[in-house]
Amino acid sequence: MKRREFIALIGGGAAAWPAVGRAQQIAIAGRPAKIGVLWHAGSADEEREYLDVLMKAFGELGYIEGTNAQFLHRFPAEQPDLFRKMARELVDAEPDVIVAVTQKGAVEVKQATSKIPTVFVLASDPVKERFVESLAHPGGNMTGLSTMAADIGGKRVALLREAVPALRGVALIIDYRNFSTSSPSVTGIVSAAKALGLSVRTVQVATFDDVDRAFAEIAQDGSEAAIPFGPMLFNERARIGSLALGRRIPTLATINETVSYGLLISYGQDQPEYFRKAAIYVDKILRGTKPADLPVQQPTRFKLIINLKAAKALALTIPTSLLIAADEVIE
Repeated sequence: MKRREFIALIGGGAAAWPAVGRAQQIAIAGRPAKIGVLWHAGSADEEREYLDVLMKAFGELGYIEGTNAQFLHRFPAEQPDLFRKMARELVDAEPDVIVAVTQKGAVEVKQATSKIPTVFVLASDPVKERFVESLAHPGGNMTGLSTMAADIGGKRVALLREAVPALRGVALIIDYRNFSTSSPSVTGIVSAAKALGLSVRTVQVATFDDVDRAFAEIAQDGSEAAIPFGPMLFNERARIGSLALGRRIPTLATINETVSYGLLISYGQDQPEYFRKAAIYVDKILRGTKPADLPVQQPTRFKLIINLKAAKALALTIPTSLLIAADEVIE
């Protein structure tokens, strides 16, 4: 076991060896623990990277599907009306806890219930959205894990410029149905880019076909780099990588798990770790802790990943200093 993993194990409040016993106690009342999960994509396959992490985390805590746990997964396919409908379905199923994977999901769950404990996983501003009263003292039925996208916008743009020294302008590709141009992720990037003297262009997309159009426009207007935002664009990561390389456009990923598909660079939180922590919070709630007493957690670690394979395809030479600083280099 790595030292970091051991420290996390003993410091996380849920050591592995007694966890199985605690989870099994949930079934003593005569039924398995019922856990609802509101995802954002359209299927388990599309959510596979994070779904596998979440379910493995629950398994390590002793929650076994069909034995002492029942998982109710819902996949709204980034459709606003489905988010609402499926949030209502989960609430009507009366689960013990709901996991809301995205901010949009958390908004809809909040509208549907003020009683069922809810753990959000990727909320950009839970206080502003009134999910919680404060990060330290949530105060209601919701708690979870918050991103710090606005705070690292400057770092992201600086890293992109270091990787692409000739950078003069960036294009933001935004899935506007599920991602606002006023979100902290976008505003942080825009402010940082303008502070560095870069031009910023926004291209809004709503469908898969729009992604092709967006890259064609970006190539025509001379933007030297692209940054995609939004759940639908996460699902289209393979297409985005292919289009970026085909159009010779360096692309910054805000989600680390997308960079290997052909994007150039990413800097962001360890999202798989967020899903592991979400499972721990669910476990605490099932054992009697109130969401109001579980502080909202923020990222403690950010990872820099560089796709050297993509850099070579783009005829870019990544500075040695950047390669040394990277947590992972894809070759």
